[in-house]
Amino acid sequence: YIDYKDADFLFYLVNEQGKILPRRLTGTSLKYQRKVSQAIKRARHLALMPFIGDMLK
Repeated sequence: YIDYKDADFLFYLVNEQGKILPRRLTGTSLKYQRKVSQAIKRARHLALMPFIGDMLK
């Protein structure tokens, strides 16, 4: 289960610029990569995660 409210977990799936990491780097299946990207986009929209990576450093 991938929760958009769990920002600590989602930070492992984005790079230092704030971009979503591809499947080949994270090792997720296509089904869960779609869920991950949707959860990250929801978290960004609700201001739980930044859109750009300045806050990730």
